[in-house]
Amino acid sequence: MGYTIAQKIIKSHLVSGEMKVGEEIGLRIDQTLTQDATGTMAYLQLEAMGTERVKTELSVAYIDHNTLQAGFENADDHRYIQTVTKRHGIRFSRPGNGICHQVHLERFAIPGKTLIGSDSHTPTAGGIGMLAMGAGGLDVAVAMGGGTYYITMPKMIKINLTGKLSDFVSAKDVILEVLRLLSVKGGVGAIVEYAGEGVKSLSVPERATITNMGAELGATTSIFPSDETTKAFLEAEGRGECFIPLASDPDAVYDAEYTVDLSTLSPLAACPHSPDNIKSVDELRGMKINQVCIGSCTNSSLRDLLTVAKMLKGKTVHPDVSLSISPGSKQVYTMLAECGALADLIGAGARILECACGPCIGMGFSPESAGVSLRTFNRNFLARSGTKDANVYLVSPEVAAASAIAGVFADPRELGEAPKITLPEKFLVNDNMIELPASEAEAPEVEVVRGPNIKPIPKGKAPDEKLSAKIILKVEDNITTDHIMPAGTKILPYRSNVPKLSEFCFTVCDPAFPERAKAEGGGIILGGQNYGQGSSREHAALVPLYLGIRAVIAKSFARIHVANLINFGIVPFTLADPDDYEKLSEGDFTTIENFKEAIASLDTVTIKSEGGAEVKLNLSLTERQRKILLAGGLLNYTKENSN
Repeated sequence: MGYTIAQKIIKSHLVSGEMKVGEEIGLRIDQTLTQDATGTMAYLQLEAMGTERVKTELSVAYIDHNTLQAGFENADDHRYIQTVTKRHGIRFSRPGNGICHQVHLERFAIPGKTLIGSDSHTPTAGGIGMLAMGAGGLDVAVAMGGGTYYITMPKMIKINLTGKLSDFVSAKDVILEVLRLLSVKGGVGAIVEYAGEGVKSLSVPERATITNMGAELGATTSIFPSDETTKAFLEAEGRGECFIPLASDPDAVYDAEYTVDLSTLSPLAACPHSPDNIKSVDELRGMKINQVCIGSCTNSSLRDLLTVAKMLKGKTVHPDVSLSISPGSKQVYTMLAECGALADLIGAGARILECACGPCIGMGFSPESAGVSLRTFNRNFLARSGTKDANVYLVSPEVAAASAIAGVFADPRELGEAPKITLPEKFLVNDNMIELPASEAEAPEVEVVRGPNIKPIPKGKAPDEKLSAKIILKVEDNITTDHIMPAGTKILPYRSNVPKLSEFCFTVCDPAFPERAKAEGGGIILGGQNYGQGSSREHAALVPLYLGIRAVIAKSFARIHVANLINFGIVPFTLADPDDYEKLSEGDFTTIENFKEAIASLDTVTIKSEGGAEVKLNLSLTERQRKILLAGGLLNYTKENSN
């Protein structure tokens, strides 16, 4: 039996375990990336482990999230990251150099290598044939220290692409169609691999758009073959020597297969407030809009923005619409300026933002009250834009540009002939905004600068024999990490200050939660299906830990979040019978008599409430995960096992 692309990379990087679906495997990691909203904690953890020099082939720290410097906090964090990376052997991508995933795709991603990043959209690099996965910051810190990265061996899903995209239909519509087919839960426990003749018609940036939003499927990652298109992209970036051909074997076996005929697709949109709430643009045509945002790690490549520039040239953005454009990297920005496309964008009335995540994570450019915002981004969760009553739609750059001109939801196919985009054979390469670390000899002399907003990492503790606690919050299905730990201009600056950050925990769901958690001295959270979907932010585990949360009970968990809970010593139970969710209520005082024993060796345990309810809980843990929880978290476990 042959291997899939992902299985080939896993096999060549396997450190422990067997490649059997559902079994825990350990992987050697070649590259890591962090961004500033998660990076501060990752580097504090790296220091806490006593790592002097990273042991990966390449590690890069990017500044792209917290770039709005309305106070000292973000700038202080940037200086800390700049100095700590210089000391420990990590490259530093300065503010303004671009969004981590776009820059990494351009300058560092390599087919056949492994990459983990403290950002859930790290699978963007799967567009170049890399096994790239989002992870919690602590897992990234361990990998930088030379440690193994553990995952559950995923299933393999194959998406056969046939045909070719029609004019004004783009890669964004491909992944929206896949989300329509599979939903935000359809990729859980799986790697999604793209194949078929249709792949050849897609450029690397288009492939990266598709793998980027594979995160919204809940997939471990997504990946494309490495082929002649990949080779041409790497050569255009001056990195042709990094190319290797990579394809699945003809007799590779998949757990599920789907086919998407590119030629039949039409422009699509993800409607509020979920990336899988898909409608055709035809169904939405004529709806009045207030704002359009083009950019993010999903759709800010040179190809995307050249298309938008050609569509906007000689036109003016509708007076009722505010249009922002965020180039994905300095490389893209500079090339837009050199060819005149930037002038076309400015001339049409677009507001050019810096090369950063910006509006995608609520860092400025929030919609007006109850506004309709069309965004080329990857997530439209409630309140993520910074405006709680806004309605955010996810669309392609083509739909965004057409609608910005019309002032209403518009189908770009009505504009006539689509612009023809020819990418240059050579991209403009200038890595002057990527700082190299100090040499090993010079590193001890580097001073690591810490601002007053950087507070110590909360530490987990070993479990008690018995757990007696209230269910202090009950939430529904598909709770995201944006619900648990919101982003935005007011909150992101405190990502390195967990005590302050705790004031915002779960306030999207219940404004009184932080004070109640403090008053109760912690407790248990009860959730529905797919609890913790979305961002990889480990703050969604760190902050509940700080507030005294000892366990989370849910119908099911998202992959990265359950790993983060375990990493910080919070026990993730699943309901043996999902219908038992109704038997437990917020405010119930509950007891698990054999709490520590369950963590150590049991697969099933009973939780009892004072009201008389008895509910069976499953605890599906590997032996390694049990040891981590018994130690009070991965940091304690790593320190105990490094002596």
